[in-house]
Amino acid sequence: MTNHVHLLVSSIKTEAISGMMKALGQRYVQYINRTYKRSGTLWEGRYKSCPTQAETYLLACQRYIELNPVRANMVEHPADYRWSSYRTNAQGESSQLVSSHAIYKSLGLDDEARQAAYRELFRYELDPKLVDEIRQATHGNYVLGDTSFADQISEALKRRVLRGKAGRPFKVSPSE
Repeated sequence: MTNHVHLLVSSIKTEAISGMMKALGQRYVQYINRTYKRSGTLWEGRYKSCPTQAETYLLACQRYIELNPVRANMVEHPADYRWSSYRTNAQGESSQLVSSHAIYKSLGLDDEARQAAYRELFRYELDPKLVDEIRQATHGNYVLGDTSFADQISEALKRRVLRGKAGRPFKVSPSE
């Protein structure tokens, strides 16, 4: 996108993604600063992320990301966007940057079947409620998944992983 990047990243190591983002940010900033003889940061803030339940949300997140340039009226179809992984997932274009997730691989027995099934996912727009759910989870660093997944992640991280209720909690009187 013109003002942000979407990455859908899986890792088995806890600190791998934050380490990757740190290294990417440092190296890219150094490159830009040297190339354009400037100094300082490039980004407004820290990257945003959300632990995602792959079984229920991975393909939805892929669709969300690959349809983003379409929603922004930058292109007519996700295949038309230069930086999209759609051509790899749906059309079999080779890429050194894209690795197929097990959920994607489960779409068919061979590459052709997987690509056809993936293209079929794009025949319909994403549900606006799902788009909002993905955005809220990402911007708030909340879990994107069902309650048992959220409980599992909350236990592992030892922190709240779902959005809390707005406002102050109700006071409970001492007599109750």
